[in-house]
Amino acid sequence: MAQKQDFLKGKKAITFLDLFAGAGGISEGFLQSYTPDKYYDFVLASDINANCELTHRVRYNYQLGLDTDFLLEDIMSDTFVSDLKKRVGKRTIDVVTGGPSCQSFSLSGRRRKYDKRDNLFEHYLKVIEEFKPKYFVMENVKGILTKDKGRFKDEIISLIRSIMDSKQIPALMSYLEKMLGKTATPFEKACLLAKVRIEIENDSKTDALVNDFFAHIEEQFKVLTRNIDYRISKSDANISTIRHGLSLLKHFRERQTIQSAIIQEKTSSNIDNDAFVHGMNDFIGAMEDEAIIQKIFFALDNVKELKKQEHDVKLFKDMIELYAMTLDESFTVLAEYAQKDGSLEEFKMILDKVRLYRVDRPIVVLSSNYGVPQNRERVLFIGCRNDQNLITDIPATVSQDEKVTVFEAISDLDFIGNGETRTEYGKVKKNKKLDGLVRPRALTGGLESEEEKHTFYEWSRIGRLGHRFTFDCKPFYVRNDEDLRNNLAHVEYELFNHQTSFQSTDVKRRLEIIAKHGEYNEACKEELKKENLRSQKRNYTVLDPTSQSPTVVTMPDDFIHYSQFRAMTVREMARLQSFDDTFVFQGKRQTGGDKRKSEIPQYTLVGNAVPPLMARAIGNTILEAIK
Repeated sequence: MAQKQDFLKGKKAITFLDLFAGAGGISEGFLQSYTPDKYYDFVLASDINANCELTHRVRYNYQLGLDTDFLLEDIMSDTFVSDLKKRVGKRTIDVVTGGPSCQSFSLSGRRRKYDKRDNLFEHYLKVIEEFKPKYFVMENVKGILTKDKGRFKDEIISLIRSIMDSKQIPALMSYLEKMLGKTATPFEKACLLAKVRIEIENDSKTDALVNDFFAHIEEQFKVLTRNIDYRISKSDANISTIRHGLSLLKHFRERQTIQSAIIQEKTSSNIDNDAFVHGMNDFIGAMEDEAIIQKIFFALDNVKELKKQEHDVKLFKDMIELYAMTLDESFTVLAEYAQKDGSLEEFKMILDKVRLYRVDRPIVVLSSNYGVPQNRERVLFIGCRNDQNLITDIPATVSQDEKVTVFEAISDLDFIGNGETRTEYGKVKKNKKLDGLVRPRALTGGLESEEEKHTFYEWSRIGRLGHRFTFDCKPFYVRNDEDLRNNLAHVEYELFNHQTSFQSTDVKRRLEIIAKHGEYNEACKEELKKENLRSQKRNYTVLDPTSQSPTVVTMPDDFIHYSQFRAMTVREMARLQSFDDTFVFQGKRQTGGDKRKSEIPQYTLVGNAVPPLMARAIGNTILEAIK
């Protein structure tokens, strides 16, 4: 394939990076996006898994003929940002997208406390700080909004708002020096300024700045305890707790190393819901800033000799609590001092300039509103650089009456049987009751349009990139990266990823019973028990052909086909995600057990992906807003 020069002519290229790229759902949607004067230039994708890279290179480097790079590296690696910079070179990046792994807080599965993936968003934001794109999109599951009673969501927003414009920092520090000189005690001023410097300086200076902060804290503690007998101060458990707690807070890198090691061991040993998990979680929790500070405060409240210094102790607590805050939270504290100074409005104007990104709120999007035959809800954090237009919503591209049904999406694939592989399209079966659901649509999904129209499955067959690419290269499947490089066994079919597992008579009967009940309820389980067909699976979902599917997951047998009482094929699942048939999922079709975590088979690639049609809507919204 090659890009059409007439399409590119007169349009500005908007560069983007796709982190946590997976199969490439966001990338696919962005390449479908364009406005009369702009289109996306796909610079680089990154993921930790080799099959993601293989699928990427086949699709974008070979099939579409793009020179898009792929960085196979863990974003938590110490060298990730520097390696990414080398790959990008001198190019300016306009947009960064990414969906940090969400297994630890997904509503679809069991949550793990202190999952090592919980802090992936922090590493994602480090990339944002480095490249300073005009926009970035952080996509995740809806469960992120309620994790830790909303604290996790608030922390993400606070950290986004804490990314600073380095050009505006001198003006901020000059103002703070002057303002705090009038409204704060020397101790408060020293701590507040030290905290701001910790957050705005580069990592190489962090250790020294943290030590400076705690030098002020420890000196103030000496002042508080100056009238306490030395012997008491050395033997009192409360005073020891305070001193040791301050030392623990100061040694943040050591604590982080310990926490990371335990979390890694939990993950490696699959420790979850067992006799070990609570002890490990408790220890990890005890190493967190908030837990240490709580113990320090409790000890302070129990030192009898400090009862008469209530005001000074409260001030001491306030400055310790400051340490655990994000920069954005620290600004809230500083605003109180600005209020005392009478310069709050000036402070707000400075903050508007120094905050590099604005984020209105998390945006909840429903994939079926964008022509996807699936009711998958996702959450978007869209950071808008302060010189760009704020994005507060992703407008729907189809109305409620125009939503695509399951039947409309996959009914043309019903010709496959049990334990079969089909590599060519078969004859579309007629269904008098449901054929009326299949309606001609424009590329954007709407029914009322003068644009070229095809049914959903026809668009899926011909692909949705015809406006941009000349299709002179056929899709193909390859077993592994070595075969790709050596041009070995590049299998070319008309239809890819359409294979069913062989299911025994008992399994087919079990699925038929579940389908008859319409859901995997107690009555269904009782009938299965009577026929000795009980299943260990926690859930089955019978697809409703007249509506949209629920969230597509990574297990093919979680869904039961609406008419054939079988598990779904990779291609059918991909259709429900709105991937075109020209998009070939590479590697193994599926793997069992723990291998699914490392090998990322086709079903996992599909289930973890962002629906391309939803990504297209996000991409178009950014193109319309970007300056």
